[in-house]
Amino acid sequence: MKVLKLSAQGLPQSWISLEQAVTHYAADEVRWEAGGEIALFRGGHNAATGLQSQIVVNSIIGTKGVPRINPFNQRPGLTNSKLFARDRNICAYCGGHFHEDELTREHIIPFAQNGIDTWMNVVTACKPCNHRKSSRTPEQAHMPLLYAPYVPSLWEDFILRNRRILADQMEFLMAHLPHSSRLHG
Repeated sequence: MKVLKLSAQGLPQSWISLEQAVTHYAADEVRWEAGGEIALFRGGHNAATGLQSQIVVNSIIGTKGVPRINPFNQRPGLTNSKLFARDRNICAYCGGHFHEDELTREHIIPFAQNGIDTWMNVVTACKPCNHRKSSRTPEQAHMPLLYAPYVPSLWEDFILRNRRILADQMEFLMAHLPHSSRLHG
């Protein structure tokens, strides 16, 4: 289970472990919380009061300090799992919906024609369509794209990089997605 760590201004910073979140709480770096309580950590007993220390961890925390991420310069890393999620496991050529094992990263302008491996030059394709297109462009192969590639926003990237997002975390992230995002509905 991961905690969504945000800057004090509410910009996503990282997915952190429960233990990392406890460290932020113990260091008094948590400025605000959202979402539900997901864990309770118990510490030692106070010698004077006899009370046991406790730290309750919420699923979303806003921490003090200056953000390490500039959302306008953010370029999410390109991985097959994020690409397939961005494209909702739909082949850009035949429109079929496939399991990840049946999909490939398809380069619109192929490497053989000096194509590069970037978000704007890749789409999801089933293996048969990828093989059929081969080292040609969609125009050369007479296989028009059914959707256009795009670079995911910072908010989309945080959704794409974590497979186990709690409902309250997803609601928070989805509220910040661009209207054009394929991750809606």
